[in-house]
Amino acid sequence: MKNVLLYLKKICNQNDCLIVATSGGPDSMCLLSLLCELKDELNLKIIVAHVNHNLRKESKIEASFVEQVSKKEHLIYEYMEITEYNKDNLENDARLKRYAFFDKLALKYHAKYLMTAHHGDDLTETILMRLVRGSSLKGYSGFKKEVAMSNYTIIRPLITETKKDIKDYMDEHHLKYYIDKSNFDEKLTRNRFRLNILPLLKKENQNVHQKFYQFSLELDDATNFINKVVKEKLKEISDEKGIKINKLFALDNFLVKKIIEYTLTSIYIDDLFLIDNRHTNLIINMLKQNKSNICIDLPGCYQAKKSYNYYKIEKNNKDKSYEYILKDKVILPNHKVIKIIKNSTKKSNNILRINSRDITLPLVIRTRKNGDKIKVKNLGGTKKIKDILIDEKVPVDIRDQLPIVTDSKNTILWLPGIKKSKFDVESNGIYDIILSYEEE
Repeated sequence: MKNVLLYLKKICNQNDCLIVATSGGPDSMCLLSLLCELKDELNLKIIVAHVNHNLRKESKIEASFVEQVSKKEHLIYEYMEITEYNKDNLENDARLKRYAFFDKLALKYHAKYLMTAHHGDDLTETILMRLVRGSSLKGYSGFKKEVAMSNYTIIRPLITETKKDIKDYMDEHHLKYYIDKSNFDEKLTRNRFRLNILPLLKKENQNVHQKFYQFSLELDDATNFINKVVKEKLKEISDEKGIKINKLFALDNFLVKKIIEYTLTSIYIDDLFLIDNRHTNLIINMLKQNKSNICIDLPGCYQAKKSYNYYKIEKNNKDKSYEYILKDKVILPNHKVIKIIKNSTKKSNNILRINSRDITLPLVIRTRKNGDKIKVKNLGGTKKIKDILIDEKVPVDIRDQLPIVTDSKNTILWLPGIKKSKFDVESNGIYDIILSYEEE
């Protein structure tokens, strides 16, 4: 562990505040012990963060043990208990809750680092699992030793060590720890790799973890180089609406794939276990379809969307509906505003002039509903809102949040910025209400 101590001394400064994710197992207790060796020398402020997952009967015993060690070493102990899980993906849900807890602690204590006890065997297992499952180039590299977050850095100091190194250290220093018996359950994929495949590799080379670590670094270098090229190309083929599909497919097939992978890894960052090369291929196949508007669901409530000639990934907000009564003005979710104004000489679809005698007040601003129709100005008939949005090539992902102005009898008066109804009065006619649609 000498090299780990040297590394910690190199990155830690006097009076630094560190959060240590501590389960009570040998790995995290080893890391905590190493940091305690430096605590007085560097006057470190160490926050011991323990998460009780409530999945085993030993959980409370382990939480109490970690708390006792923290008190003995004069460390700050922070505890979080998970009581409910998303059963569809328990592992990911637990991870999200853990890191939300760590984020709060980082803000609370202004911590510089979050340190976790992932070691070299963990990295080897992760790479092997992703090779078998399929992933991106970045995914195949496993996890990094250092990851910069928004206000702190994740550090994995034990990434160069093996499980055996850790146990030897713990035994040598007569340090207590708890063993999670679920680590021996071969129903779990990682455990099958850990118990069956990793020992075979170590028979070939006891230092195989170092080879995998070098492999990871090599892939990181390759990924960084490719991403530089990808970023330059994205500037050429994108605008504020997204990536232009025709320009994307004018590129080399390899670059197309790497651009799609980049859009995915930019969203999932350190959650690459959620996505694999199947998602990349699904998106490419979707973009090649003749349909103007199409989307596919991605993990974590995201959607990959094709809207005419544009591609982008967005958070899937399922309920986008709203309904307001207009008094003076309404600020909309799209950061635009509909308001009553005193006068205007403009002639555009962003201005509506109506006579209150022709309608029933109050005015209502709402999102579209199935079957909505409008009596279009100068058309001489009605037209479905859905058909208007298609004709105007309005991206499908914003249609459900577009405002519609009606009277209190649900007569559609205006599709702001797009179409007016027959109730719009010319600027030289008789009207007593003027509405404008503009940026907030």
